[in-house]
Amino acid sequence: MATFLYRLGRGAFRRRGLVALIWVALLFAAGFGAASAGAPTSGSFSIPGTEAQKAFDLLDEKFPGMAADGATARIVIKAPEGAKVTDPGPKAEVQKIVAGLKSGPGAEQISSVADPYEAQAVSQDGSTAYVSAKYDVSGMELKDETREALKDSGTAAKATGLNVQIGGDALMAAPETGSGEIIGIMVAAIVLVITFGSLIAAGLPLLTALIGVGIGVSSITALANVLDLGSTTSTLAMMIGLAVGIDYALFIVSRYRAELAEGRERDEAAGRAAGTAGSAVVFAGLTVVIALVGLAVVNIPMLTKMGVAAAGTVVIAVLVALTLVPAILGFAGKKVLPAGEKSRLFGKGTRPSSGADEKKANGGTRWARFVLRRPVMVLLAGVIGLGVIAIPASKLEMGLPDDGAQPVSTTQRQAYDLLSEGFGPGFNGPLMVVVDGDKALADSTVDRIKGLEGVVAVTPPTPNESGDASVITVIPKDRPSSTQTEDLVHEIRDGSGDDVLVTGATAMNIDFSQKMNDALLPYLALVVGLAFLLLMLVFRSILVPLKAALGFLLSVVAALGAVVAVFQWGWLGSLFGVEQTGPIMSMMPIFMVGVVFGLAMDYEVFLVTRMREAYVHGERPGQAVVTGFQYSARVVVAAAVIMIAVFAGFIGASEQMVKMIGFGLAVAVFFDAFVVRMAIVPAVLALLGHKAWWLPKWLDRLLPNVDVEGESLRKHLSQSAQSPEGPDKDRELVNA
Repeated sequence: MATFLYRLGRGAFRRRGLVALIWVALLFAAGFGAASAGAPTSGSFSIPGTEAQKAFDLLDEKFPGMAADGATARIVIKAPEGAKVTDPGPKAEVQKIVAGLKSGPGAEQISSVADPYEAQAVSQDGSTAYVSAKYDVSGMELKDETREALKDSGTAAKATGLNVQIGGDALMAAPETGSGEIIGIMVAAIVLVITFGSLIAAGLPLLTALIGVGIGVSSITALANVLDLGSTTSTLAMMIGLAVGIDYALFIVSRYRAELAEGRERDEAAGRAAGTAGSAVVFAGLTVVIALVGLAVVNIPMLTKMGVAAAGTVVIAVLVALTLVPAILGFAGKKVLPAGEKSRLFGKGTRPSSGADEKKANGGTRWARFVLRRPVMVLLAGVIGLGVIAIPASKLEMGLPDDGAQPVSTTQRQAYDLLSEGFGPGFNGPLMVVVDGDKALADSTVDRIKGLEGVVAVTPPTPNESGDASVITVIPKDRPSSTQTEDLVHEIRDGSGDDVLVTGATAMNIDFSQKMNDALLPYLALVVGLAFLLLMLVFRSILVPLKAALGFLLSVVAALGAVVAVFQWGWLGSLFGVEQTGPIMSMMPIFMVGVVFGLAMDYEVFLVTRMREAYVHGERPGQAVVTGFQYSARVVVAAAVIMIAVFAGFIGASEQMVKMIGFGLAVAVFFDAFVVRMAIVPAVLALLGHKAWWLPKWLDRLLPNVDVEGESLRKHLSQSAQSPEGPDKDRELVNA
């Protein structure tokens, strides 16, 4: 593979104009497709195999005009102190709200509006009432005029002194990431300038990463409605694509400069960089793709599509690094050459500084030697430190946030609180019980549910036209995300047959969280197992991949502990913009596991391949560790800082899931890069010595040789150089 990538990189360098033109054309084509496509919807949400989903499917069958998955809104009205919403003045204003929704802008998207005085939606003390509106489409599919009409529905009532707040998913909007990701890119630019000491060399990874992300995100936007992709898919693809795109280009450019420092010709340096660092990029990218595509094992279509779309962006980033980066290096000329003292960072020759040159050794070399002198101390400090941070993960509570998790300044949160005060917490999460049977079965179901503890109210059954199915609304006593409400859902289900199903947003959230819990271990086994096999191919070792997998598990559990401490317990919450604590997003842990595993293997591949390269060439195990750090530590640190900056930029997003994932990924990368890969890994390798690179001979014969170190490439180039027609022949192969 190294030989193929060498020819690919050298060919892209020599035919840089054509390669750059192709990528620019792809960018314009994807951009045109995105501009021509309609606005992305929220994506259909289904959880195959759960009772809540079966109930939704039954509703679509038995109540075809009900639009069970349509958006809902609740306009909550509270009278001033000493007044009641049943008084003539407030009552007239409430009825104006009802009439305005029925006949005003966007009324064609409304399927029903319930008058609170007819629907018994007035609190016992008369202080609060709510108007329920049901729409034919999801919140993201509402027209702008419909959403604006909903927001303005209570303006006139507010002017009379009424407190009017609006809740429900009808106000759902595409997440705003704010300016955080721009700050992250600026930090990445500063890190690149410091790393390379050249504006041109620093700008190149940013430029190519933005082109790759532009193509990926534009393609997702263009296909969003066709493939039914969720509104957050492009945001997550941008988050991952930016990080890996910058990092992969960084490794290629860094190796290119190192080859130039060795005195290679520019096209030869580009080819060798693609053949060596490019091989690591391919396998690192493959681990990320495996982790993202592996989300399909959860069997939630929305999550599967999200993972596949993000994986597609990673594939584009790999292709950009292997082709567009060498092409732009050709345009850059000598401006990316290491200058002055910077050339010492890359060294001349392949061996690290001697003991006499200790003061001249770079930071990576000095750190590696420190770890080699005290491997047990470093190993214990890293493991114990991450173990302590991981403790809060044992208290992880998962769920899907409702309006109660919104910032207190939002109208959704204020509507949620008004409903809780006026009617009780359970009114914010009513349960929908679907009865597939006649009136007698529906009546007996109502009687049984009324006798359960934790039930505030049960509505009479609402039958369909044929009378063979009914819908019952159950109001729990406790808030939707409470364990008491979850117990009530299970209690209703346990006492019912297959003809009585519980659904609704609250039940759907409970089923979703359970499905994510059940899928976590199988997903970990699949992803870690496949990546273990892949890394065994790369490193020709059993213990090195095992150490990589165990180190990842340690860093990801520590990251989950940090997420629980900040978002669930509220520690340092104000520092990260967490206005409301609550359960961790159900899909967040498994998504973070997938992404972090792929990124963690990036550092493992980039750092340890240099060590194996030195070991294969005859260096002692300890010396090979030092060599790996001498040539890779600075770049790996820069890559980690860039990823942390990019992910941290998304902490300012308005969407709670995006904010949480941005924080979790940033913390996980910090733990994995600086504690696991830079400390625990060299300490373990120092303790294992030659055993680290042991592989049974029978297994060595079975495994194909992927040659990430580029040994076959060196032999090929050496033979070509010795052959009279070697260089010319190689050029013919490149141009073929």
